Amino acid sequence: MPASPEDFSGRLRRLIAGGGAIPLAQYMALANAHYYATRDPLGAAGDFTTAPEISQMFGELIGLWAADLALRAGAEDIAYVELGPGRGTLAADALRAMVKAGLAPPVHLVETSPVLREAQLQRLPGATHHDDVGTLPTDRPLIIIANEFFDALPIRQLLRSDGGWRERMVDWDGSRLLPSLGEQRFDAVIPEALRGGEVVETSPASVAVLRELAARVVAQGGALLAIDYGYEGPLAGDTLQALHRHRFADPFDAPGEQDLTAHVDFTALADAARAEGAIARKVVTQGALLEALGIAARAAALARAAPGRQSEIETAWRRLCAPDEMGTLFKALAVTAPGWPTPGGFA
Repeated sequence: MPASPEDFSGRLRRLIAGGGAIPLAQYMALANAHYYATRDPLGAAGDFTTAPEISQMFGELIGLWAADLALRAGAEDIAYVELGPGRGTLAADALRAMVKAGLAPPVHLVETSPVLREAQLQRLPGATHHDDVGTLPTDRPLIIIANEFFDALPIRQLLRSDGGWRERMVDWDGSRLLPSLGEQRFDAVIPEALRGGEVVETSPASVAVLRELAARVVAQGGALLAIDYGYEGPLAGDTLQALHRHRFADPFDAPGEQDLTAHVDFTALADAARAEGAIARKVVTQGALLEALGIAARAAALARAAPGRQSEIETAWRRLCAPDEMGTLFKALAVTAPGWPTPGGFA
């Protein structure tokens, strides 16, 4: 049985009381592991809504993107892989589109939450689940989709202080959790371009996952598509945030009961891919990618088929693509094996 909120919070307090303040990355990892293991966080009744839940158009276009790339690469015997697949909505929509393009790949989902695994199997009864990327298939090219996956991986924060650059820790003062500063100085690792800022973030966990996947893509063939909210670094600033019931909250309140995320550094991900010999394409915005993949035509087709839903379809299109909605804040990075063609939307 998963721990109750009281059990988890108490265990976290005891950990800190017994051993001292813990790094922010450890706090984020523990809190998110509990959070995702104990609930379905998506939709109006949850804490946030992702692009696949907004409209079927998102998943369908991703599926066509994957099918088009695999077919142009001459690699029909692929595996479809998704990292952090939520309720399985994106995968179900993508695979429906891929089948229409002539591909029906086996489905592999990297998911640790028992609650979400159950929801995924309702939509994708033949899917194979993995606890991490280390057990993914090794006998065929992989088409890997990571939509709003990297933002939930733990980050480290280094803060400029009167005593030099120090790591953000999480402490317990007897009544509440609160951020604090570690004793060790990290002045030597701060890039010159960022020393004028107040906070420098890194995500070693994201880099490690990306490098492992890029190495797989290079060895086996295939591609990775990462879509998330973020920036092209280097960039200084504090992007840690918590969401609860679709509102921003204090990241140090109610540990394990709200979604903790941070903006993704797409430059760091691209550099990690190149370090393994993969081809990292130029980062594009989500809006530009979806427009290039034909969301206007798909929206028109859906509206013709269901005229009563035209306003709903147009609203979803705008939410996914408009600069003041998800269109610009969310970015997309494509990583491919050497020799694979340029993916759609990344020319």
